[in-house]
Amino acid sequence: MRLHFFPPDLFEADREHLVRLVHEIGTSCPEGASQRFILGEHTARFEEALREQLGAADVVACGSGTSALTLVLAAMEIGPGDEVVVPALGCAPLASSVVALGAVPVFADVDPWTMVVDPEVMERRITPRTKALMPAHMFSVMADMPRFTALAEAYGLRLVEDSAVAQGGVRRGVPAGLAGEAGVYSFVQVKTFGTAGEGGAVVTRDAELGRTVRMLRNHGQDGRTRFLHHRIGWNSRFDEIQAAFLLHRLPGFPARLERRARIAEHYTERFADLADHGVLAPPPGRDGRCYYVYTVQAERRDALAAHLADRGIDSHVYYPRTLPRQPAFARYAGVGVDPAAEWPAAERAGDRMLSLPVHPQLSDAEVEYLADAVREFALTS
Repeated sequence: MRLHFFPPDLFEADREHLVRLVHEIGTSCPEGASQRFILGEHTARFEEALREQLGAADVVACGSGTSALTLVLAAMEIGPGDEVVVPALGCAPLASSVVALGAVPVFADVDPWTMVVDPEVMERRITPRTKALMPAHMFSVMADMPRFTALAEAYGLRLVEDSAVAQGGVRRGVPAGLAGEAGVYSFVQVKTFGTAGEGGAVVTRDAELGRTVRMLRNHGQDGRTRFLHHRIGWNSRFDEIQAAFLLHRLPGFPARLERRARIAEHYTERFADLADHGVLAPPPGRDGRCYYVYTVQAERRDALAAHLADRGIDSHVYYPRTLPRQPAFARYAGVGVDPAAEWPAAERAGDRMLSLPVHPQLSDAEVEYLADAVREFALTS
């Protein structure tokens, strides 16, 4: 048996539809349109569909989840001299989007079990120069946004929700992306709502913030008058083919997400008694979960990965090095931090975490095979 981490036939069932879309969009001539492939009627329909689904004030589709973070921070006028508190563990854009605007990322440690940024630690990183907090949902666990919302209100700070991996997740009735002033999604193919390429979106309850992001994604133009640039912006325009393809896949998203959730629940149930044997599963339950990947912490992580590989099971190590330990961000490692404290939970997680296949194309037999393999390693090795 071979279990791929990301299925090689992810869009096989949609192949004919995708090919047809490429031809239809490439040969169409929308009335009054000056181009066919970016920011057209399909993008507008896709944004509207997500707005209605989420109950958001605005959804702005853009080139990637990374650029979505940059656009949000720029719309909030974060720049030189400002500090943004971010997790010490996570994807590089958490820090690079801040640095790209001339601001300073301040790194906060994570919770040892969930591996999501700890609100108490983030609060201790706040200084008079802090302009924003940017918690991130990680792996299968959403950040504690109610506590971060209270923190932002208490200190008068902007709140950006890095929900790139969490589309479809809900915490206390609030969809991922809508707990802060703005959140972001990523549509790269490996995400829960992935497409056959790149893409992202900004989601917000603030219509004015959405309007500014919409302007910044297209070189600072407001959409009414071409070649009139109100602000320095970016080229982060959305692809019409991707918009049409995502519209096609949107009705099936809840079923795919439910399948991920059931697989994750089964893993957590099967691994519940393994903590004393060196394999720690994420917390149980569905509230505040997103199931992008399913990640355990293993004392002998590399040995577990090798054990699974011997049985034809792919696994993946995300973020083995914390952000402040990355050469690109080393100059910011000491900002706002007690050097003696550093980021012990993030460092430990980087040495222990291993992500397992949880994609919805796994069969029940494959899920059971993987769970049996993990248990075999923990209980006999």
